[in-house]
Formats: sequence, structure tokens, C-alpha cells
Amino acid sequence: MTTATAPAFANRISYSDTEPCEVVRVVSDKCMEIRDMDATLRAEWKPNTKAGGFMGHTVNNGGEWDIVSNASNEIIRIRLQKNGQWKDASGNRYKMADAPRRFYDFNF
Repeated sequence: MTTATAPAFANRISYSDTEPCEVVRVVSDKCMEIRDMDATLRAEWKPNTKAGGFMGHTVNNGGEWDIVSNASNEIIRIRLQKNGQWKDASGNRYKMADAPRRFYDFNF
């Protein structure tokens, strides 16, 4: 018998942006406790913006991020919905992953 392990991260999906969260505790197969991770844009990364769109189009959109755990961030619970999505009590959606991901859409 094999036991599946839960992914270590739950990235919050919000329109075109993504925020990294870490799984703190697996309560059950339908409930997990997570907390936000701190993400800072690397100083050496510079946007490459070209003419287009409303103000311009950032070609290297998303940036490069340093992502670290922060034990002082609030722990929240997410639950598996009948449609297969993970959501918190506020309705935020999460995608389980093996790595944290931060994406900021500089084109909005």
C-alpha cells in the first residue's frame, strides 16, 4: 500500500496574479492549514517594457522573486470543494504545488 503525500505548497490564484503559501498542516484529505510566504522582487530584475497596450507591454512579465517562509504570518484553513478546487472561507482559490510560485502581472 502506498501513501500519497500532500504537496508542500498551495499557491493562491487571484485573477492574473499568484501568491505563494506553504502547507503548515494536513488536517484531513479535504482540509489543510496554510500560511502566506514572503516574496520580494529581486533588485537586479528590471522590467523590459515595449510600446503597446495602454501604457506598454512588459516582455519579461512576472519578475524574479525570492520567496521565504514567515512563521509570523496568519494560518488559514483551505478546504477541497466538490468541483476539485481548494478554497478558503473568503472564497480565494488555491492550486496545490511542489514549489512556491509568485507571479505579478506587470501588464495591468
